[in-house]
Amino acid sequence: MKRILVLMFAVTLAAASGIIGAVHSQDQNAEAVQSKGERIDKVIYPTRENTDQSVNQAAHPQTSAPVPKASNGITYHGGPLIGTVGQPPVYIYYIWYGNWSGNSATTILTDLGNSIGGSPYYNINTTYYNASNSHIVNSITYGGSTTDNYSQGTSLSDSAIRAVVSSAITSGRLPKNANALYFVLTSQDVTASSGFCTQYCGWHTHSTISGSDIKYSFVGNAARCISSCAAQSVGPNGNAGADGMASILAHELEETNTDPDLNAWYDSRGAENADKCAWTFGSTTTLPSGAKYNMTLGSRKYLIQQNWVNASGGFCAKSF
Repeated sequence: MKRILVLMFAVTLAAASGIIGAVHSQDQNAEAVQSKGERIDKVIYPTRENTDQSVNQAAHPQTSAPVPKASNGITYHGGPLIGTVGQPPVYIYYIWYGNWSGNSATTILTDLGNSIGGSPYYNINTTYYNASNSHIVNSITYGGSTTDNYSQGTSLSDSAIRAVVSSAITSGRLPKNANALYFVLTSQDVTASSGFCTQYCGWHTHSTISGSDIKYSFVGNAARCISSCAAQSVGPNGNAGADGMASILAHELEETNTDPDLNAWYDSRGAENADKCAWTFGSTTTLPSGAKYNMTLGSRKYLIQQNWVNASGGFCAKSF
């Protein structure tokens, strides 16, 4: 397996936000080329500034597809999107991998899955469209979850994560749905051997499973490396690990919506929409616990990164 680091550039959180003192790197996209030629586009969050400014176009190779409209700092490359007008609705499914017994994350992240669709935040993705100029619909349906009791051990390779998703589908524990994103959510005692906590906190990709193009994502428990994968050490829902995961989960969800097969929306450096706003949160409110939040979804408060608006020249925002 060949692994190529393809994008590195650092940003700091606005001093006014007061969320963390450490410097986070905005994003690196790392690509893993498997034997079948499948690609894994990874979102990487180092704990400190990285000075490597190199750019490698291999992450998202240019295509000859026409660009429907002028760019707003991000470009359409002709690939399919999911969840546009006239398409089937987009579903999300969770695979709780490892030991989640007694962990409030199962409620916090399920509530997020049930409330993010239809929100002003997710409405940002409606600024993206496919080759037919059909825009994404602001609708996400949480389709349910299953568990996996360490079927692949506590150190997961990329292929093991695919196996977890494949097993959940082929066993019938989750339905097969090409218009869905399957999240592998790992407990604190589980790592991913290709670089969780040191190179990334989450990533998304796609693969042929049971004859269908299945989109899936890895999101590790931020409690394993709170200074790397969460913006603050105390969360608005009282679970810093789960609250950190919420932002990563939202990041991967919106990128899968706009770049499901890694050939649709991304900029000249290979950054997808959420990459362009990683670790930026806009204005925040502080709770008595000291935790900060920037939006309310359903009945819960969350600190979730901004997303790139594909309009008016392009900008990061938390609503549209």
